[in-house]
Formats: sequence, C-alpha cells, structure tokens
Amino acid sequence: MSIVKINVLTVPEDQRETLEKRFAARAGAVESSDGFEWFELLRPVEGTDTYLVYTRWRSEEDFQNWMTGRGQSAHRGGSAEGERPKPAATDSTLWSFEVVQQAAPRQD
Repeated sequence: MSIVKINVLTVPEDQRETLEKRFAARAGAVESSDGFEWFELLRPVEGTDTYLVYTRWRSEEDFQNWMTGRGQSAHRGGSAEGERPKPAATDSTLWSFEVVQQAAPRQD
C-alpha cells in the first residue's frame, strides 16, 4: 500500500498568505513525479497556527527519489538574484505513515 508524508508547519498568522501563495506558485512541482498519488495543503481553521502539507506516494522509494531530485529544488526556492526568500513557517516536522486501510465514496 501507499505511504503518506505530512509536513507539519508552524505558520504565524501574518505569514499565512505568503505560504499559500508560494504553494500556489509551485503548482506542478510534484504532480508529474513518479509514484506521486496525492497532495493537499490544509489551512488551520481555529485555535492553531499549524498547516499540514499532505502528500501520498506509491512507496518510500518514490518519495525519497523526489526528495533527492525535484523536491530538493522545489524546497530550495530563490529569486532571480539567487537569494532564498525568508521561510513563511517558523517550524517544520515531517510525519510518515503507511496506509493500512482506505475507503472511497460508493459509486452507485
């Protein structure tokens, strides 16, 4: 079964728009990667400053291949002058899971 990687980002309220714009600008950076299955950026609704970046992969190997290739450049960022922009998140933790059960809506 698939694996899930959730990047847990602490994002101050004044940086939320910046973070969301950066993710919107990176559209397509992961979607064509071998083994990629799903992406979601989850915005906190109340009581927390934690965003979740959910990605699902066919295998750990596919995720690692992306991280050492395209993922490395996607996370590097940078401007025309070669300077890396200030991170919008103040903290980041990566959670890893194996999918052991799943369900989808019934197709009646």
